[in-house]
Amino acid sequence: MAITPHAQSDAEAGRTALRDVRVFDGRELSPPRTVVIDGGVIGTDASGARVVEAGGAVLLPGLIDAHIHLYDRDSLRRLRDHGVTTGLDMATWSLELLASLRGIPGLTDIRSAGTAALGPGGQHAKFPGVPADAIVLDPEQARRFVDTRVAEGSDYLKIVAEAPGQGGPDQSVLDALTAAAHAHGRKVVVHATNTDAYSMARAAGADLITHAPLDRPLSAEEAAAVAAEGRVVIPTLTMMEGVAAATGRSFAAATGSVAALHRAGVPILAGTDANSQPGVPFQVAHGESLHHELELLVAAGLSTLDALRAATVLPARHFGLDDRGAIEPGLRADLVLVDGDPLADIRATRAVRTVWCGGVEHSPT
Repeated sequence: MAITPHAQSDAEAGRTALRDVRVFDGRELSPPRTVVIDGGVIGTDASGARVVEAGGAVLLPGLIDAHIHLYDRDSLRRLRDHGVTTGLDMATWSLELLASLRGIPGLTDIRSAGTAALGPGGQHAKFPGVPADAIVLDPEQARRFVDTRVAEGSDYLKIVAEAPGQGGPDQSVLDALTAAAHAHGRKVVVHATNTDAYSMARAAGADLITHAPLDRPLSAEEAAAVAAEGRVVIPTLTMMEGVAAATGRSFAAATGSVAALHRAGVPILAGTDANSQPGVPFQVAHGESLHHELELLVAAGLSTLDALRAATVLPARHFGLDDRGAIEPGLRADLVLVDGDPLADIRATRAVRTVWCGGVEHSPT
């Protein structure tokens, strides 16, 4: 396939016609056709375009990792090199670091919660570098916390819930944080790694719950309630697999919960908890881990179609990213060209030929 193997600048991007690509449209693969990249968006006019002969390769919307943590530009490069064109950050303490990583042409585009809300005694409160105002002790402080995050530009709110007695925010604080975020028009993502924390997140009105329980699988009745309440789950099976192995807990509880939630109709998003944080039970590699996550989701009972949707259209929909997640004219040109058919074998997402981030082309070496 004739593709220049260097990353283009914005000025170089111009117009490119990808000829003979099979496009994943969110339901199936199209017959071979042409897709036009016009600057930073998907276009329709191929006149004067540089032509790339794709030879029947599969074109996916850029992949979205719905749970990452950010550290430096290298985090973004590793995401991009594995076809992850959008990363949803679930806690970055430094505003300066976060600002430096937003909107970099040719690298993974990010959204972020900024500082996450913590209780005084949980594991997260002991991580190096946690700012003092991350610890939220009462409902009045919860409202001030949310006001500050909104003023700083947080795209959504992240709360770390723990089972009662394990050092997380109590229910009144969870409730106040969620209500204040919703009053500001922000969605709320709640960390919950056990069924009691899941119950607290649901009682507070969380929009999304991240992680899957490791104490026991959610029952069919509990999963049905999560679905009826309209909640969305980011199970981070890659992280739960690592934590289970490191702590002797049951990974089967996590996969069983995903199976129950999926059967109940709960939207499942692909997120990895990619991190290099000292003190965590398991560090998850940026980029490569999303492909492992898709494989774990399929092993837990999702179809390959559902897994692809979990990393494309569904996170775009549930995080309000209306300019991406599909391959349609006018949308952001976030694209991944892969060898093989991931609807037949989800492992084909690993065979990344070329990535476009906002129309900027990069071929991983």
